Amino acid sequence: VRLVESGGGLVQPGGSLRLSCKASENIFSRYTMAWYRRAPGKERELVANITKDNSTNYIDPVKGRFTISRDNTNILVYLQMNSLKPEDTAAYYCNAERKLFGQRIAYWGQGTQVTVSS
Repeated sequence: VRLVESGGGLVQPGGSLRLSCKASENIFSRYTMAWYRRAPGKERELVANITKDNSTNYIDPVKGRFTISRDNTNILVYLQMNSLKPEDTAAYYCNAERKLFGQRIAYWGQGTQVTVSS
């Protein structure tokens, strides 16, 4: 499975960006899709995920500002980011994950940089 992110860039505080993740095959019925980020000098962290049953989860710092969604027809996962803050600056990665026979199976995209700065 190949995941390709796009949509990153430079934005001013308070601005918006929408990240997209294109999957090479339709895995949404089997995988939880997620967005992670890694800020400079920090560990990678989960930002949001959406399960195969369409449940969504967010970390507290992005609740109310970010929205994860997916387009099943075009095999895309989105992360709509509003009211961006400088602390949202990070490389954002798309992730697909499932457990099969007790084993974790995960795929990652190459990442897209988001920089929030005036």
